[in-house]
Amino acid sequence: MIILLLIFEKNVAQSLRHLTLAIVCCLCCSVNAQSNQVSTDSRGLVGRWDLKVIENGKPAPSWLEVEISGIKTLVGRFVANGGSARPISQITFDSGNFSFTIPPQWEQSDKDLTLQGTVYKDHIEGTIQYPSGGKYSFTGTKAPLLTSANNITWGKPIKLFNGINLDGWQPSGNVNQWYVKEGILISPHEGSNLITVGKYKDFKLHVEFKYGNQSNSGVYLRGRYEVQIIDNPPTDHPNSHLFGGIYGFLVPSEMAVKGPDQWQSFDITLIGRMVTVVANGRKIICNQEIPGITGGALDSEEGQPGPIYFQGDHGPIMFRNIVLTPAN
Repeated sequence: MIILLLIFEKNVAQSLRHLTLAIVCCLCCSVNAQSNQVSTDSRGLVGRWDLKVIENGKPAPSWLEVEISGIKTLVGRFVANGGSARPISQITFDSGNFSFTIPPQWEQSDKDLTLQGTVYKDHIEGTIQYPSGGKYSFTGTKAPLLTSANNITWGKPIKLFNGINLDGWQPSGNVNQWYVKEGILISPHEGSNLITVGKYKDFKLHVEFKYGNQSNSGVYLRGRYEVQIIDNPPTDHPNSHLFGGIYGFLVPSEMAVKGPDQWQSFDITLIGRMVTVVANGRKIICNQEIPGITGGALDSEEGQPGPIYFQGDHGPIMFRNIVLTPAN
């Protein structure tokens, strides 16, 4: 009798294990099925998307925004891994599949950029064909809102540049043209960008810079959002591609540029997506939302902290007095 009971208990235990495994498998299959469920409602595409494009086996960042114009027409903006936000005049949508074409921007080609994708419950995926002819796959997830607390307190200021060497910084490429002389961080010609080893979320940043005639650079916040540095005349009407703009997105309220061969400054506050830029003591962007990554971003992981990086691939530039104050 005891032997029979033991055999019965063993069989019951094995049956329960098999049942548990079956339930887990069913749940996993259900989750995967829901994740891969195609959304046939065009409203599932509306919003902002952080994209990851696989180019030659390596991830490259991109960004897509879709909204409804009027009753049902889908329009938007797109940022590739270079350049700036481009308007999309119309996005076609049919049974979960969508596509659009936009003309070339900085590409040396007359062909359009074409994107084709499918909307799933929690992501989008598809292919991008660049004007150069290269065709790559992409995936995308909804961009985070990046809301932050209203009552921000600030930590201890951090000197990102010690005035002596490149400790705490790393070049983006194999060849590093950056060096330090008399307390100044110098890039004498185009080459690698320079990126902090440390990563930061919300912060205040003070930086001073000087560029030569017709030079061009930028300060990237979290490695994703460029504040433009460029030698444009002070008489130019402000736009997002000129001095002090958030490249391709936010237009400064006035042209605060001094000109080449003069020390200038930015005081930047970034909290969530909200940015304030003071250029040469004049507030030119006041608590405005940055919609998404700008061209040249290191990645599209907008929910993560990121480094400060200086653009060094456009022309000669100098920096000094680089101080970051993190939010607590």
